[in-house]
Amino acid sequence: MNSMLNDFLQQDIMFLQGVGPKKAELLAKELSIYTIEDLLYYFPFKYIDRSVFHAIKQLNQNLAYVQIKGQFKQFSTVGEGYKKRLVAQFVDESGSIEIVWFKAVAWASKIYKKEIDYVIFGKPNFFNGKINFVHPEIEEAEKTSNVKLNATLQASYNTTEKMKKGFLTSRAISKLQENIRKSINTVIPETMSAYLVEKLKLISINEALRTIHFPENTNNIKKAEYRLKFEELFYIQLNIFKQKNNRKVNIKSYIFQHVGEYFNQFYTNNLPFELTGAQKRVLKEIRKDLGSSRHCNRLLQGDVGSGKTLVALMSMLLALDNDYQACLMAPTEILAQQHFITIQEFLKGLNIEIEILTGSSKTKKRRVLHQDLSEGKIQIIIGTHALLEDVVQFKNLGLVIIDEQHRFGVAQRARLWKKNNLPPHVIVMTATPIPRTLAMTVYGDLEMSVIDELPPGRKKIKTIHAFDSKRLGIFKFIREEIEKGRQIYIVYPLIAESEHMDYKDLEDGYESISRAFPSPKYAVSVVHGKMKAAEKEKAMQLFANGQTQIMVATTVIEVGVNVPNASVMIIESAERFGLSQLHQLRGRVGRGAEQSYCVLMTSYKLSKDSRTRIDTMVSTTDGFLIAEVDLKLRGPGDLEGTQQSGISFDLKIANLLKDSEILQHARHIANKIIEDDPKLEKEHNLLLEKQRKRLFSKKVSWGQIS
Repeated sequence: MNSMLNDFLQQDIMFLQGVGPKKAELLAKELSIYTIEDLLYYFPFKYIDRSVFHAIKQLNQNLAYVQIKGQFKQFSTVGEGYKKRLVAQFVDESGSIEIVWFKAVAWASKIYKKEIDYVIFGKPNFFNGKINFVHPEIEEAEKTSNVKLNATLQASYNTTEKMKKGFLTSRAISKLQENIRKSINTVIPETMSAYLVEKLKLISINEALRTIHFPENTNNIKKAEYRLKFEELFYIQLNIFKQKNNRKVNIKSYIFQHVGEYFNQFYTNNLPFELTGAQKRVLKEIRKDLGSSRHCNRLLQGDVGSGKTLVALMSMLLALDNDYQACLMAPTEILAQQHFITIQEFLKGLNIEIEILTGSSKTKKRRVLHQDLSEGKIQIIIGTHALLEDVVQFKNLGLVIIDEQHRFGVAQRARLWKKNNLPPHVIVMTATPIPRTLAMTVYGDLEMSVIDELPPGRKKIKTIHAFDSKRLGIFKFIREEIEKGRQIYIVYPLIAESEHMDYKDLEDGYESISRAFPSPKYAVSVVHGKMKAAEKEKAMQLFANGQTQIMVATTVIEVGVNVPNASVMIIESAERFGLSQLHQLRGRVGRGAEQSYCVLMTSYKLSKDSRTRIDTMVSTTDGFLIAEVDLKLRGPGDLEGTQQSGISFDLKIANLLKDSEILQHARHIANKIIEDDPKLEKEHNLLLEKQRKRLFSKKVSWGQIS
């Protein structure tokens, strides 16, 4: 962009005509819009044909947004205090309808006049046997002669309640977009190389931005959307491939040449069961990375219980065979402790020094541990954020494994890379399967490995949906399982009763469970987030050791506790949980050889999305299929971990699910460009590199920090 235009677009949004300080504050808080350019790239979510007017007598509550034209005949205030509302009678030649305001009552009664023609735009509601509009958009008919704002296709922008109160309606945003267009008064310079625009038959960025806000017809909208979606996804992919290439060229790495005694002894004597085909495949991929001069930067995906920890351990043994240390970092003490116990058990009989470091490690032990680690006596260390402290130094750290890596910030993770002269190899693990489109965008600069088989002997967990009215039958089922020697999880969404949410809570649940399963015949553990770490640890250990049969908990047990004897997971108010959480919770059972069950308890009131989540859980245990449904329901920005992925995930117009074909095409084009010109230094690619830097200069990616 030329400098004058760029200066204008980078101005604070408050300086745009029609904004000012108060509206600027609202735009920043509600939509993260700070500059004029931010607003220009705030796109409509739909378009409404504003050439059509409905007669009042045609209206019903099943209609979407409509517009009517008529006059106010009467205003009356109803109710008092916070229940006070303004009700106006609005008429046209066919009949009358009520317009209702619950807020800005005094303002609305002053600003709108009788006997003047108004255009009203809104969604018809049905209340007390009548059709009405609540807080619709209203404009004097005379003022709608504005050509842009009275175009056949009116852009509709998402707004919030706070924005509407501050007079930032969809119509108001449309007016601001026109103010930008008037102020620019020139052609917006191209943001992609001319040869690409021509080759891909794209419309110009200037035409795309004008059309997206002020379209003339639906065909033009499609062209504008394609251009903007392609560009958004293209630059993400271009950045990913450039970072990936930079890492290959610039980052030297340790070569693990030997598969030695530690690995072979473990494989021959300690391997608890035959590796699955998927585990063997993934180990081969990791060994290839570690044995070459290429730096290993790999995402290891595997569903709950697929055997990621075993693959991680065998990768660490390769580091030990080459005289390097290895560390495994987990997000919680409970999970770190679980890994420590599991890996200790795996390594029995092998002369390997393994230690654990967490926030609750005693000072005296820490001093010894720090010294042993820096001298190389400790070969494998497992820990939490405590590993990131500057005082923790390694003699020769060669491999870092991060579990549930989305729970760590980018800056935190980067501190581990700097604990050796050269960056150690990196494997990041997740038990949350990631849909392919999301993986290509969020984790595109990592190599991918997927363990898509469960170990032999595991039975599929049976998932059942039960309404609250079936509780006595569920209690009977719990007793039967306990009599077989099994253990039970019962998970609640809330610790205590909430006046805002009608969901089951742990405190009330614990009381009813204690009555239904009285001591001394039954023993119950309680675990929730407000307990001290030591109390949680004690309660979990009692359950893990089989001293209690029932664990009443909140989602703190989502990851970490491995109790093969636990065969039943009951999730109360299951409609309250997201799909990813439900899948993670279900993964706490099914870890032994016995048949396991997951019971989803809900009220009869289920929204459409809640019903979809419950039905999905009942019909499949495939984590990748569940992740795809989750992506459809929630959108990529809401999925756990994307905010800390290291790549901006604030897509402004593209949709990873709907636009997967555009993503594939953009990825292919970006890859070809980097293969031909890795540094983007050829003349025809200089604009691409300039724009890439502008978009990503303030963002950190995995490729840069590893």
